[in-house]
Amino acid sequence: MSKADAVAAILWIAVTFYAVFGGADFGAGFWDLVSGGVAGEGPRERISHSLAPVWEANHVWLIFALVVLWTGFPDAFAAVMTTLYVPLTLAALGIVLRGSGFAFRKELRETPWRRRAGLAFSLSSVLTPFFMGTVVGAIADGRVPADGDGDAFSSWTGPLSLMVGVLFVAAGAYLAAVFLVIDSRNAGQGELERYFARRAIGAAIVAGLAAIAGLVVLHSDARPLYDGLTGEGLPLVILSVVCGAGALVMLLSGARLGLRPLAVGAVAAVIWGWAAAQYPALLPGEMTIEAGAAASGALTALIVVFGAAVLVVVPALALLYWLSQRRAFED
Repeated sequence: MSKADAVAAILWIAVTFYAVFGGADFGAGFWDLVSGGVAGEGPRERISHSLAPVWEANHVWLIFALVVLWTGFPDAFAAVMTTLYVPLTLAALGIVLRGSGFAFRKELRETPWRRRAGLAFSLSSVLTPFFMGTVVGAIADGRVPADGDGDAFSSWTGPLSLMVGVLFVAAGAYLAAVFLVIDSRNAGQGELERYFARRAIGAAIVAGLAAIAGLVVLHSDARPLYDGLTGEGLPLVILSVVCGAGALVMLLSGARLGLRPLAVGAVAAVIWGWAAAQYPALLPGEMTIEAGAAASGALTALIVVFGAAVLVVVPALALLYWLSQRRAFED
């Protein structure tokens, strides 16, 4: 494996963690938007309790992925930013509105301003992953020229981009619902557990249908990537289907042990299947990983920093999630 391949793998690890933890974070906002009341503690209160300790930490992976991309593959970073700046700006705005809305809603009393802050949080939780998905779809569709400055609007509004945007929203909602099922069970809230289980089943079906529709669009709009998913990436696609089916059976049967790993595996396997299908392209049809890589010294530095992060940052995040699952931060 070359240094460039190693850094590309590091980038994909960061993308995977962000898709799982950040995606679940956004998905919780989706359920906040559509939640009504149930007996006892309501869905919104459960969502707030679950998110409060970890919602900022979940987005560390986005910053890490951006740093790896612009340091390890500066030409690709420049091409993406100068072509897809419209959806990226909208996504960044959504992240700011989402964070401020969540923080202000927690502190404000029952006033119209609190409701507006909550609406800003939940709406941006839906729009932000959608725009991020359009960026991914545009890259996969080969709409980002290597020299940058691609069309600011048509580059990310094609069928594949829009379909991936919908898939991002659905996958995040699915992960969030599964996580909230376990959080509700740990908190002894049986009715909320069943409430989120029903929504996890619905989100799983929607995400599965969106994935199938995405394959149809891939076949017509991005045939090389489709061929890769049905070739080199096929084992990972099959793994995703198996994990998703297993999680769905557990949701329907009421079993919970191993539910979260299966749900995470279903999403992560698709991400790595995409990586296998696209390899060795960095920007499909425009730039390979080796051609877009930075100087050898920069790649070495990134690998060293990643090793340090594994030793220092990952244990700290693991402790945070462990304490959160033990409800150590709840009153």
